[in-house]
Amino acid sequence: METRIQFRIAEDTKRLAQQLAESQGRTLSDACRELAEQMAEQQRKVLSHDAWLTEQVTQAFAKLDSGQAVFVEHNAAQAAMEERKAIIRKRLNQ
Repeated sequence: METRIQFRIAEDTKRLAQQLAESQGRTLSDACRELAEQMAEQQRKVLSHDAWLTEQVTQAFAKLDSGQAVFVEHNAAQAAMEERKAIIRKRLNQ
């Protein structure tokens, strides 16, 4: 299903935007549609990431509630992260 969008814009802005769109072989309507589609795709990615993050948090709390959570001391976690960073830096420098 398609829908129509209307908005107000300064005449000079419209004229310049039309000129640019036409120089690219498309209409201003085409350019606006493509922009709206790109924005919608970005929002889909945000929503998808939000759903993934919510699931990860839910799983983490389920582990905590069931007693299966594993806690790592701050110093140990920091050391493990430094090791990982060193491995990545080594790979990048090769």
